[in-house]
Amino acid sequence: MSHTITRFLDTTYQLAECPTWDERTNRLLWADIQGRSVQSMDWDTRAITTWQFDNEVGSFGLCDDGRLITSVWDKVVLFDPQTGTQEVLAEVEADKPQTRLNDGKVGPDGAFWVGTMDTSSPREPIAGLYRVDSSGEVAEIRDELQCSNGLAWTPDGDYMYHSDTSPGWIECYAFDAATGSLGAKMLFAQQTNATGRPDGATVDANGNYWSGGVSSGVVNCFAPNGELLEAIKMPVQRPTMPCFCGPNLDHLIVTSIKQPSDPTSVEPDTLSGGLFLIEGHGQTGLKTYRFKTAQ
Repeated sequence: MSHTITRFLDTTYQLAECPTWDERTNRLLWADIQGRSVQSMDWDTRAITTWQFDNEVGSFGLCDDGRLITSVWDKVVLFDPQTGTQEVLAEVEADKPQTRLNDGKVGPDGAFWVGTMDTSSPREPIAGLYRVDSSGEVAEIRDELQCSNGLAWTPDGDYMYHSDTSPGWIECYAFDAATGSLGAKMLFAQQTNATGRPDGATVDANGNYWSGGVSSGVVNCFAPNGELLEAIKMPVQRPTMPCFCGPNLDHLIVTSIKQPSDPTSVEPDTLSGGLFLIEGHGQTGLKTYRFKTAQ
């Protein structure tokens, strides 16, 4: 399949992540992790609003009352974009200064699913995956992870995807949307440095799983059975997460990481850390789930 990939914005970030479409406000949002902020872009005017936090923002989700549920290092915070107020809902791994909250999404059950990552190098399996509900209850789902990532759900909500970037596996669980409980687990895909270790992900309306191949400059598209349909080569080495957005959910936006400066290059790197638009993919996305702020 032929694709056209263009730079979506002139702005670049040290670590752009978690692109999210808000159909109520017609805005694209994403996290500027090292900039400790969430960025919000009006789709029609391209005007960007920045919301600052007091620590790194690993991820966020939309709430049913218009707020954002935001992972800020070791705290899950309810943030009101209208007033700027922040309410700490829960703490996660506050006793582990070496880890921080990373990839997170609201699931079909209305809870916030969020994982942690070891910030040291080399990473150790000391991180986990958690489910946070409206009461602030934190349930540990998975332990012994290095860098929790890749959360997404099938179109019917019956299965959940989850990955660990460092060892490169992507798993798929049976999922009960009524209770948020997980059933049988299977290995969905195993990736390497060469094929693209899995970062953030999304699922399209046909059930294909799109994964940022952060180690090899690709976005990988897997069929529902785990078959690799295509690896789309990006103009940057470290794409992080794809997202279907726009009023018709037919624009595929990909965030990325800023590369360290190459002292041998005569040309400045103006691309890495940017947002990119992939056209020609022929798919549409799914509506974003919202966090239930009341039981």
